[in-house]
Amino acid sequence: MSPLEPPVARRVAIVAGTRVPFARSDGPYATASNQEMLTAVLDALVERHGLQEPGAVGEFVAGAVLKHSRDFNLARETVLGSKLDPRTPAYDIQQACGTGLQAVIAAANKIALGQTESAIAGGADTASDAPLGVNDDLRRILLEARRAKSAGGRLKALARIRPTHLVPDIPRNAEPRTGLSMGEHAAVTARAWGVSREAQDELAATSHQRLAAAYERDFFQDLVVPFRGLARDQNLRPDSTAAKLAALKPVFGIKDPGPTMTAGNSTPLTDGAAVVLLASQEWAEARGLPVLAYLTAYETAAVDFVRGDVAQGEDGLLMAPAHAVPRMLERAGLGMDDFDLVEIHEAFASQVLATLAAWEKRGLAPVDRDRLNVAGSSLATGHPFAATGARIVATLARLLAEREGPGRGLISVCAAGGQGVTAILERP
Repeated sequence: MSPLEPPVARRVAIVAGTRVPFARSDGPYATASNQEMLTAVLDALVERHGLQEPGAVGEFVAGAVLKHSRDFNLARETVLGSKLDPRTPAYDIQQACGTGLQAVIAAANKIALGQTESAIAGGADTASDAPLGVNDDLRRILLEARRAKSAGGRLKALARIRPTHLVPDIPRNAEPRTGLSMGEHAAVTARAWGVSREAQDELAATSHQRLAAAYERDFFQDLVVPFRGLARDQNLRPDSTAAKLAALKPVFGIKDPGPTMTAGNSTPLTDGAAVVLLASQEWAEARGLPVLAYLTAYETAAVDFVRGDVAQGEDGLLMAPAHAVPRMLERAGLGMDDFDLVEIHEAFASQVLATLAAWEKRGLAPVDRDRLNVAGSSLATGHPFAATGARIVATLARLLAEREGPGRGLISVCAAGGQGVTAILERP
């Protein structure tokens, strides 16, 4: 091959996935760090698939959205504290709620180009152990004191500290450009697309019921490893129904008439971690590891949720997948009817329903609800931001693997900052 010729892309196999049960914030994992949770799932994956020897895995890529300063090298530190070969290179990645899926894509690209034979990708997040920053006014005073050339100068700066400066800078669940929380943004989009309260509650109840059914048939036996006393996702409510959810009061968009979004049809703050093992087909065959599915396409998109067409729903904060998926399907020469399964991250029930409506508006066929999130999704499992993408990839790959014959699945993940990450998995 000439040095100027581009390499031929290889197929990227999804070999396995592991996660801990997701927990509600300030619950069982309240004192578990991102690194501890990520190490737990990495160790479980390594042990289950015999990846302890030197050079077994080419690379580890992972990330977290809520990171302490101590997490600046999270992926690498996780490797060093795990059962994986300490010589395994690792790096961090972050794209808000799309982090886990973007980590999978980053690893897949290197495998496709022949730069590595295998990689592990994923993410972790803890809303319980969220970093608390130093009050910004106090920070400026401390920096001024550090820069002072004399003891007197340092004392002069420090003398300006007041009790109000001791209040920590707590992370805000709000977009810096708008000041609105993700829930408030979603409420605007729900109103723009005319998403009803009844439809949201029905979708949320279905998510719980399907997740419960998946656990009952041991679907997650190879995907979930117990952690800190949990064996199932803590947010799961097997007896959830639309009628029960209808009794909850709205919590987002309540300043406008007819609010529809409640704690029941919105994803709770969650702690957890998840990883996926990817490889070339040759690597998997050499180790005798069955391939669950292949990652065959991916696409990202972003919307202008600050100055764009927000009122009409086109540029709502969580609507980027409505643009990414049609683009990806056109490039792949596929339509919605070509998919056996569809996995949409359920940040909010309203966001899922708005996305489905937007796809139809863009000419895609309606999604058969019997094919949508068939093992439950984020409304039931919870949503540790950076872990969700890896959870969905592993779940969809397992769903495809248990089907008889070929299959194809679509993944759609919305993210803060008006972004979206989407992908296609196939089983020939």
